[in-house]
Amino acid sequence: MNYTLLKSQKKFLEVPHDLEMDVCVYQGGFGSGKTWAGSLLGILLALKFPGIVGLVGAQTYSLVRDTTLSSYFEHLENFGMVLGKDYFFHKSEQKIEFKNGSVVLFRHFDEPNKLKSLNLGFVEVEEMSDIPHDTFKMLLGRMRQQIRPGWKAFKYRLFGHTNPENHKGWIYKTFVESKLPNFRLIQAPSTENIFLPKTYLENMKNIYDENYYKSNVLGRFGDFSNNLVVKNFDEKNVRKILYHRALPLHISCDFNVDPMCWILAFKDADRAYFFDEIVLENTTTVQACAEFAHRYPHHAGRIIINGDASGDNRSCTSEYTNYILMRRSLSNLGYRAVDIEIRRFNPPIKNRINAFNCLVKSQNGRYRLYIDPKCEKLLYNIDNLKYREGSSILDLPVYQKILQNREFKFLGHPFDAASYLVEYYFPVV
Repeated sequence: MNYTLLKSQKKFLEVPHDLEMDVCVYQGGFGSGKTWAGSLLGILLALKFPGIVGLVGAQTYSLVRDTTLSSYFEHLENFGMVLGKDYFFHKSEQKIEFKNGSVVLFRHFDEPNKLKSLNLGFVEVEEMSDIPHDTFKMLLGRMRQQIRPGWKAFKYRLFGHTNPENHKGWIYKTFVESKLPNFRLIQAPSTENIFLPKTYLENMKNIYDENYYKSNVLGRFGDFSNNLVVKNFDEKNVRKILYHRALPLHISCDFNVDPMCWILAFKDADRAYFFDEIVLENTTTVQACAEFAHRYPHHAGRIIINGDASGDNRSCTSEYTNYILMRRSLSNLGYRAVDIEIRRFNPPIKNRINAFNCLVKSQNGRYRLYIDPKCEKLLYNIDNLKYREGSSILDLPVYQKILQNREFKFLGHPFDAASYLVEYYFPVV
C-alpha cells in the first residue's frame, strides 16, 4: 500500500533529532488527518520493532474504540494484512497482537494508576488536550521497555493528536513555553488536506467566526486572552518573592472541600506579593494548617487570616467556624500572633475582579501585584479563568468536565482566595 502523506504528517512520522525519546503532538484542525497519522505511526512501529509493546489510549474508552481503534483496522486492511493470520485482535483484552510478537494495547486513562505497571516502547494519545498533565507525566514514566537486539535506530515514542486547546493548558506550556529539545509540536491546518472536498473548507469558512476558524480549521492556538477575567497580566507581574519569617504573613482562604485553596502573601500599603499557595484535595482545615506548619515552621511574624465571609454550601459548618478552627489549630502548632480579618459580608464578585485587575496594572502602567512562579494553580487561573461568552458570569467547569480533566477542578477557587485579600485591603471605591 502506497500512501501520499501530507506535509505535516511526514514531519510527524519522522524524528529530526538523535535523542533517546521523541515526544510529539500533532495539533490540527477538523479533517487534518490527525488520528489517521497517529494510528499509521503506531502500526509502523509495531511492524518495524518486533516484540514492541505499545499503548493507545484516550481519557474515555468510547473515544479509543470509536475513533483510534477503527483507524488501526482501516490501515491494517489497506496494508493487506489478514485478521487471524498476520495479526490477532483479542477483544476481551482489547489488544492487537502481531505475528512478529508486537502488541498494541487499547485503554482509557480515566484510572491512570492501573497503567503504572506497564513497560512500553510507544504511547499514542487520542485527543491529548483532554488528558490531565499528571497522566501525561505518568505515561512518560512508562517508556521503559527493554530494547531488544535488532531494533536498529530505535527511539521511545510518545505521540498524541488533538484539536487546539481552548484555554492556556498544559500542552501550550509544555510544548511552547517550556519546550524540551525532544518535544515537538506540529500544527496542521485542515486546508493542507488535499483529500477534503472543497465545499467542506468553504462551508467552515462561511460558518465559523474568526477565532473558531483559526483554532479548529487552521490548527493554531486560540486567543487565550479573549474573555479573560484577569486583564493585562504579563511577565512583569511574575517574580521570585523571598519569604521573610519576621514579616506579617497573610493566609487568604477559600474553604472548598475539594480542593481547599489558601494563598500566602505579604503586603505593604500599596502592593500585594503572593509567594506561595496551599492547594490540597480532599482535605480538612486542620490538615491544611499542618501543611502550612510543615512549610513555615519558624514564622515569627504576625499571621493574618483573610478570605470568604460567606457560608460554604459544601460543608455543614460555616466559614466563620472554619476561621476559628484555623486560628486554634495554628495556635496549637506554636504560632502566637494569629488574627482574623474578613468582611462581615462578601461584596459582589465584580468588586473583587475590579480590585484585582487594578492591582495587576493600573491605567498609567503601575504594577502593584506580584506572584511567585511556584503559585502554579493561581497562575493557571490567571491564564484561564474566563467569562461565559457574552456575559459577566464566570465560566466555571461543570462536574462532567472535571471528570474528563481533573485540572479543571482547580479553576476558580485559587483566584477566589487571592481576590478576597486584594478586595479587602485594596478596594475600588
